[in-house]
Amino acid sequence: MRIKFRLILSLAVGVTVVAFVFAYLQVKEEKQRMRDDLERRAEVLAESLEETVAPLVEKRSAKELQRIVERFGNRERLAGIAVYDSDGRALAVTSGLDRRLAAPPAAVQQALARDAGREAFFPLDSNLMHVYALPLHGATSTVGALAIFHEASYIDAQTARLWRDTFLRAAIQVLIVVLLALLIVRWSIAGPIARTAQWMRELRMGRASENPTLPSEELFKPLAQEVTHFARSLSEARAAAEEEARLRQAGAALWTPEQLRVHVKDKLASSALFVISNREPYVHVRGGKALEAIVPASGLVTALEPILRACDGTWIAHGSGEADRETVDASGRLRVPPEDPHYTLRRVWLSKEEEEGYYFGFANEGLWPLCHIAHTRPVFRVSDWQHYQQVNRKFAEAALQEMDGIEHAAVLVQDYHFALVPRLIKEKRPDVRVAIFWHIPWPNAEAFGICPWQRELLNGLLGADLVGFHIQSHCNNFLETVDGALESRIEWERFAVNRRGHLTFVRPFPISVAFPEPAAESGPQPATSPYLERAALFKELGVQATFMGLGVDRVDYTKGILERFQGVERFLEKWPAYRGQFTFVQIGAPSRTHIKRYHDLQAEVEAEADRINWRFQTSDWKPIVFLNRHHSHKEIEPFYRAADVCLVTSLHDGMNLVAKEFVSTRDDEQGALILSRFTGAARELRDGLIVNPYDAEQLAEAIRFALEMDPEERKARMQRMRRIVREHNIYRWAGTLITELSEIRLDIPEAVKSRTT
Repeated sequence: MRIKFRLILSLAVGVTVVAFVFAYLQVKEEKQRMRDDLERRAEVLAESLEETVAPLVEKRSAKELQRIVERFGNRERLAGIAVYDSDGRALAVTSGLDRRLAAPPAAVQQALARDAGREAFFPLDSNLMHVYALPLHGATSTVGALAIFHEASYIDAQTARLWRDTFLRAAIQVLIVVLLALLIVRWSIAGPIARTAQWMRELRMGRASENPTLPSEELFKPLAQEVTHFARSLSEARAAAEEEARLRQAGAALWTPEQLRVHVKDKLASSALFVISNREPYVHVRGGKALEAIVPASGLVTALEPILRACDGTWIAHGSGEADRETVDASGRLRVPPEDPHYTLRRVWLSKEEEEGYYFGFANEGLWPLCHIAHTRPVFRVSDWQHYQQVNRKFAEAALQEMDGIEHAAVLVQDYHFALVPRLIKEKRPDVRVAIFWHIPWPNAEAFGICPWQRELLNGLLGADLVGFHIQSHCNNFLETVDGALESRIEWERFAVNRRGHLTFVRPFPISVAFPEPAAESGPQPATSPYLERAALFKELGVQATFMGLGVDRVDYTKGILERFQGVERFLEKWPAYRGQFTFVQIGAPSRTHIKRYHDLQAEVEAEADRINWRFQTSDWKPIVFLNRHHSHKEIEPFYRAADVCLVTSLHDGMNLVAKEFVSTRDDEQGALILSRFTGAARELRDGLIVNPYDAEQLAEAIRFALEMDPEERKARMQRMRRIVREHNIYRWAGTLITELSEIRLDIPEAVKSRTT
């Protein structure tokens, strides 16, 4: 009520001040206009009488002069006329005026003295009088002056009346404005605020709707955004608390984002955390004239963002968005997430040549095929290696700048793009804990020996205190590679490398996905029938079929897409009853298409799908539907839920999260997973149908077995796989990695200790 009163009072005072300022200017202008009009009429009358009066003054014809002044003395607002000689003595004055004038006005003397017309306002008998004096000229000299007198009191009366009218108008305007303000405040401000407050009250009491009608006006946008964030945070905190309570009661230990945040705060304590990756968590692009922040689809963002939020950390990444430079400060920093900033994103800028050589060249034409045993020859160029070294130095320097003056820092380096960064950081800051997680496989020692710069890469990696892989066999391969290539001591009992007095631990950390949990307050959700969803998807694809197989991959030679198609072909050959019944949908996102091997693969996949379709398809059915474009996770989810069988046939993969995404999505506990034994996921999801992707006969048999599997067995297998993915989720991966890193004891040389203390 008090703020409403202040608002109304402020409006009333403001309107009043503005009205009176304009009124003052209007009255002043009107008063000046009336004075100018009076002066002009007096001047015109004087000039019209000058030729008649001047000769009579020169002749001293007083009687004739008196007759003239009497004749012109009765005009509107004309008080009279007076004629004076050159000495200022009155020769003729209008009757009545002579009694009021004791002496000639000063304007008469001034006109005679300066030989020019003069005008003035002066009081006479409590009235305002205006006089205009005009010198009269004879044949050779000034012979006298003519004075025109006007009553000017009407100017003050008119001004007073104008002020009175203005005051009344202002009072009416203030009253109208106050009434309108009351209505506006009630309808447009008080009402929306009251509704928002009521919704927040219901939210606090746990009775609020999920989609409130918040004020959408521009004025309330900041409030609506903050209220939305507050509500989301409150809901998440409430759901996390309820989940924690439920788990405590059940004796389970499910990792959640909230648990991860608490765990990180406990483990890192006062340490500052820095993450280095090629991909950034937020990319800024142009959406028309506005800038939009896009979150790339990435399990890495899902895992690491809760950690960085918990400790207000810094994420260092390549600024690849078209509008990235427009959103950062002079040092390339900005706070994220945009709607609720909790940590810092530091962007590193790369030239086209650097990106081409370091990322597409050495990383993806060299290290990627080298580490994946998929029978694609790696390409190593000196220029690519030089760019790789240059970019690694650039990222290391950015990290060192961000860590300047910070004690107890911890660094998480992500993936094969930055093998040299750990050593570059450790050389300058041995007091910093450094971990690197290698997201792709590590091949056997002989295979890795193909790389001309294997010693430099290994030396860079061993600058870290902790090196992580997905599975134990990759750790073993790494240790064997180091043992054969570098002078070091392998401590097999601790799975560590001792090189020049620095100990590097090597550990498996199987990465996973964020297992979706239904919101506790919404209760059980009615499940959509996979049969209905499948029929709708087939209709959208223009295919009539009963059973759906699914593959979701980037179009990459390591994913075994061609082998998968050949398995489908062999399945239809051996069991023709499934022709017209089974359709395999391959969602294939184009990837690195300007690298020749990937460009060629794209054409090969399309040609193979066309060949098999040409062989088997009918007018309303075809065995393979190849969806060759990028799909969001939201677009893929319906396919996960509807598929009878999901094929993950990677020829070699570090983990492969598609398998875990499929399992986590199947809350109906149906569907079957066919999984390559060359994936890291095959070590955990043993209830999938494990196959050799190179064996088309085995693939075909696995598809048949999946479609004809007993429903109870299918459900039991899916339940066991879902329990594994749920308990070993992405948050557990991040928490375990942080735990291992935080518990490493650093052996810092005394000289370094004295420098950092």
